[in-house]
Amino acid sequence: MLELRKDIFADERDDNLKEIGKGTQRQDMLGHVTGTSSYFNDHKLQGMLHLKVVRSTQAHARLRRIDTTEAERSAGVRRIIRGADVPRNLNTLLSLINFGKDDEPSLAVDKVRYKGEPILAIVADSEREAFEAIAKVKIDYEPLPTVFDVEDALKPGAPVVNETYPKNTFTYHDVYDHQRLRFGDADAALATADHVLEQRYQMSPIEHAPTETNGAIAAPDTNGRYVVYTSTQALFFSVDTCAKILDVPSNTFHFIGGTVGGGFGGKVDTLTEPLAILGAMLTGRPVRYVFGREEEMQYGPPRGAERIYIKDGVMRDGRIVARKIRAYFDSGAYTRLSSYAAVKCAAHLPGPYTIPNVYGDVYCVFTNRTPATAMRGFGVTAMDFAIECQMDKLANLVGMDPMEFRILNAYRDGDMKAHRREAKNTALIECVQVAAEKAKWPIRDEFKRASSRKDGGGSRAAIPVTQADSRARPAVPSQQRTSYDRLPPTVTREPPREPPSPAPPPPSPRPAAPSHGATRFSSVFGTRRR
Repeated sequence: MLELRKDIFADERDDNLKEIGKGTQRQDMLGHVTGTSSYFNDHKLQGMLHLKVVRSTQAHARLRRIDTTEAERSAGVRRIIRGADVPRNLNTLLSLINFGKDDEPSLAVDKVRYKGEPILAIVADSEREAFEAIAKVKIDYEPLPTVFDVEDALKPGAPVVNETYPKNTFTYHDVYDHQRLRFGDADAALATADHVLEQRYQMSPIEHAPTETNGAIAAPDTNGRYVVYTSTQALFFSVDTCAKILDVPSNTFHFIGGTVGGGFGGKVDTLTEPLAILGAMLTGRPVRYVFGREEEMQYGPPRGAERIYIKDGVMRDGRIVARKIRAYFDSGAYTRLSSYAAVKCAAHLPGPYTIPNVYGDVYCVFTNRTPATAMRGFGVTAMDFAIECQMDKLANLVGMDPMEFRILNAYRDGDMKAHRREAKNTALIECVQVAAEKAKWPIRDEFKRASSRKDGGGSRAAIPVTQADSRARPAVPSQQRTSYDRLPPTVTREPPREPPSPAPPPPSPRPAAPSHGATRFSSVFGTRRR
């Protein structure tokens, strides 16, 4: 088992959890309150040029013709950069760790797939001159059919948004069009439930709105190297992404990060650095590329929209016996980090509750919307919201207090999760009890006495018989390293005994169940543990 080497960081960490309730000065606080913190845009370099991009006015269109004649003659213009000038014009962030295919151009060449997609970059002596040149670029579009709804994008005959993924879904391991989770028999359990509740939850895209917008300054350095001042949240991702796009060794660059004026996930995608560096390479001068506020709000990557359907079966006494979830993550026109968000969604099911029958399908879907990215727990935040709203509705349906309802169904140490991992160090029951106490919310004594450390395991640790989907299971290709839909070794085990109260009993007698065995794996990263 992998353990964190706490001794290495003993002088930097305190595990006593005594920070709440006392003031602790942040290391960067003094610079912030005195206005002396250094940001990327504080570097004013001699001879610095300014880069701005021509963005698509269409959500989906073929580029018939791009006329830059007048723009090239515009005052102050030093260089116009096209897609053909980018050494490797296709990229996706997670391909750096062999997860997914390169699908997004730095500058569009033949088509645009969302409104605001970059088509040309113009490098000029000043921002004003760059904007004046942009206004003189003439683009002839051939409009194409669009799709903006995730479920519409999956219908037969829907417009193909991203030809790298012609079914409009991200493809895992070159085979699977979505993430699946199967544990027990949810349909059979739903048929025996006293109540069945199905609800739809919809979350909209959210712009991060950082005080400091995305930006970078690139300047030629000595020995053919380039120094880059950047607002990125992911310095090493940005270095490697730029090296890949510009087809040079990563030690060509000296990246300088530092203080980020708000990120929240929106400064992970390496949007400005490659073009700023390319501008510096082509002009031999420092080049600054920073989003304006309108660009940040309209074209900066948002948190992706999510649509979640939850269907639960619950007994009169409040025990949840089945949960079916179907979720769609709107990736926008390109992958970026959305494929990973879908993995996180699936890994988080069915929430922190012991449910003996779980069924989940999670899709990463392409639409003609602005590509989505990370934001504050993306892939989990929306799923949590939907699950907890559902829990309140279920509690109301069976006439239970919502706090007590959660305590009844919460994980306990030793329970088996739907991902076939044993629950350890659980504490939801205690968290609910403390929250109820602080809020002066009355709960009954039996729920005040409940503990995450007792009444778990036993039959609650059993892995139920699970009907596998009937489909071929080819070997996982080397293109991706995570593991999905891995079949457990077939080992017989004794049928589960009747669970202790308040554990949920199985809805019907089950035959001997195949065991996952001693070897376990992470549903997210495939990490094996014994």
